[in-house]
Amino acid sequence: MPEYLLQRRRLLLAAVGSLALILLLGRFVLGAGTTTTAASLPPPPALAGVTGLPSSRVVVDVVGAVRRPGLYRLPHDSRIADALTRAGGATRKADLAQVNLAAPIADGEQIVVPQRGAGVGAAVPGTAAPGAPSAPVQLSTATVEQLDSLPGVGPVTAQKILDYRQKHGAFQSVDELDAVPGIGPKRLEQLRELVVP
Repeated sequence: MPEYLLQRRRLLLAAVGSLALILLLGRFVLGAGTTTTAASLPPPPALAGVTGLPSSRVVVDVVGAVRRPGLYRLPHDSRIADALTRAGGATRKADLAQVNLAAPIADGEQIVVPQRGAGVGAAVPGTAAPGAPSAPVQLSTATVEQLDSLPGVGPVTAQKILDYRQKHGAFQSVDELDAVPGIGPKRLEQLRELVVP
C-alpha cells in the first residue's frame, strides 16, 4: 500500500478517535453521564378534554328553580345534570320534566330550570298550533322527542337540529334554525313563537 494512503488512513483513524473522545468528555462534563430511560421520565401533563377547543372548561349560567343560581365553570364534556349539581340542585318547586338533564352543555349557555306550573315563557292559550307544546321548547337542551313534537318538525329534522347543536354549540338565537337543513324561512316563522334559544 502506498505511503500516502497509509498516512490518510492514520489521519482518518486519529480524527474518528478524537471525535469519540470529545463526545465522551462532552457527555461527562455536561452531566449527561447518567442515562435517562423513557420509563424514568415524568409523565406529560394531563391533556384531559383536548378536542381542538382553546379551553377544556365552559361557563354556564344556571337560573330558575335551583338553590344557588349563578355562573359556573365546568369541564367541557359536562351535562346539564352536572350544572344543576354545581348550583346546589333543584328546589322542590322545580319542574325537572321540562329539563333534559342528559343534554351536553355549551360555553355561554343559560340553563333555565322552570318551576312547576309556570312554563318557560308560557304561550297565551289559543295561540299555539294544534298539537304544539304548551310551553316554548328550549332549542339548546331539547330532546329529539321534544323537537319532534313541534309542528312541521319530524324525527329527521329533529335529529338535524340536534346535529347542528352538537356541531355549533348552544343556540344563541331562534334565527339560527334557518341554518338547519330542512327548515326554511316559512317553517322558521311557524316555529318562532314555539321555541326559545
